[in-house]
Amino acid sequence: MCLLPGNGPVETSLLRLPMSKGATVSWFGFAAVFVVFLVTHSVPTRPAVKTRIVRQIGAAGFGISYSVLSLVMLGWLIWAAGQAPYLELWPQMPWHRAVVQSGMFVVCILAAISIGRPNPLSFGGARNQEFDPHRPGIVRWTRHPILTVLVLWAGLHILPNGDLAHVLLFGPLGLFALMGHWLIDRRKKREIGLERWAKICADIKSAPLIAKPLSWASLVLRLTVGTAVYASLSVAHPYVFGVAAF
Repeated sequence: MCLLPGNGPVETSLLRLPMSKGATVSWFGFAAVFVVFLVTHSVPTRPAVKTRIVRQIGAAGFGISYSVLSLVMLGWLIWAAGQAPYLELWPQMPWHRAVVQSGMFVVCILAAISIGRPNPLSFGGARNQEFDPHRPGIVRWTRHPILTVLVLWAGLHILPNGDLAHVLLFGPLGLFALMGHWLIDRRKKREIGLERWAKICADIKSAPLIAKPLSWASLVLRLTVGTAVYASLSVAHPYVFGVAAF
C-alpha cells in the first residue's frame, strides 16, 4: 500500500503501472498474448520442429534464439497483465514486498549456479558428458534447477500482486513449471533409457547434500554474477515495470 498526498490509501501491484492510467488491454487481449506466449514456447521445442531449426542455425543458434524469444514474450506478457483491467483479490501488504525482495535474491543465486552447468537429467545442460553424479552440486537438491527457479519466481510474485490479471499470469506459469518437472523426467527416461536414468538418480541421492564444489573460483564467479543480476533487476524494476522493487 502506498499513500498518495490528498488521495488516501491506494493499493498498487508490484508489476502494475499506476492505476490512474486505467486498463489499456482488454481481457481478450490479455488472453491472446498468453496464447501467443504458450505457442512460441511449445512449438519450437517439439522434436520435429526443433530438429529442423537446429539443422538450419545450429544448436547454439537455437539456444540463443529461443532464450531471446522467451524473454521478449515474457516481457510482453507481463506488460499485458499490468495493463489489463484491475480486479483486486487481496490487498498488498508491506511484508509482501519484503518476502519478494529476499526471495528474489535466492532465485538469482540459484539461477546463477544452475545455468550452463552439466545436467543430463534436465533441459539446457552444458557439457553433460562431464557430469559427475557423485558430485552433482545443485542437482543433488533438484533435478531441474531452472524450472525450480521459475516456480519460485512465479510464487514470489503472485504474493504482492493480488489482482486477477497477475494471478492468472503467475499462477499458470508456476503450474507449468511444476508440470515441467514431470514432463522432462518422462522425456529423459525415453532419451537415455530408464535403467541409466534410474542409475544416475540413485548415484545423485547417495551424494552428500553439501559437498565441496568442483571449482571454488567458478562458484565465487557464479555467486558474484547472481548478486550482480539481482542488483541490476532491482535498479531496472521501476523503469521496466513501472514500480520500484524497494
